[in-house]
Amino acid sequence: MEFFDSHCHLDPMRYGGDLPDVLARARAAGVTGLTVIGTRAADSEAAADLACREQGLACAAGIHPNDVHEAEPDEWDRITRLVASGRVQAVGETGLDWYRDVAPRDLQRDFFERHVRLAQKLGLPLVVHTRESIRDALDMLREALSRGPLAVVLHAFTGTTAEAAEAVDLGCHLGFAGMVTFRSAADLRTVATTVPLERLLIETDSPFLSPEPFRGRRNEPGHVVHTARCLAIARGEPLEKFAAATTANARRLFFKR
Repeated sequence: MEFFDSHCHLDPMRYGGDLPDVLARARAAGVTGLTVIGTRAADSEAAADLACREQGLACAAGIHPNDVHEAEPDEWDRITRLVASGRVQAVGETGLDWYRDVAPRDLQRDFFERHVRLAQKLGLPLVVHTRESIRDALDMLREALSRGPLAVVLHAFTGTTAEAAEAVDLGCHLGFAGMVTFRSAADLRTVATTVPLERLLIETDSPFLSPEPFRGRRNEPGHVVHTARCLAIARGEPLEKFAAATTANARRLFFKR
């Protein structure tokens, strides 16, 4: 079986010299594809470098909504140059975060719109973060889609069944992370059973959101297998079928260039 971790953060600050072992453990677990996500210009550039060195890795470049108020004057220009360089397979992580709400909401909306338009201009998928903001994010995405095509990944999805259905109707892919394995996440598992298999992705959001049985410890891409197994059981699908489908979904999104 092959698995694809569609959203992880692997910059040196988070993993340091342990990164080669982390990648080796992922490959040993059957994780043959990863999308390494940037949240600022520097770690987006590092992610692009890593993806160019390592087989099976894609890169997304962007500025996280919780960081937009701290962006340097040249940082957006660095992101646009990197995305246009051909070394990047997706735009983001971007979006809206009304939970932490550390950056002004108008500024978050402004940067979200910048990422949306950049992804549309270059025909790249958009990786979207939402936290207590999915209504506003879906409204902005609907407006963007009225202008032209846009492939969207709603990462670490935690919305309702109705919100999932709306996102699917808009053409979005939904990524499910480790919290779907928690005992308290029965409702989220139910939501995941309603999403068409061709719109599902699995992810770790490493080093965050470790699934059971690693909750409370640093997450890493090899742990995505546990999330896959949990979702396959919840959906009543063979793990082999679920792994093959979610891997194919991710490869279509991130390796179409």
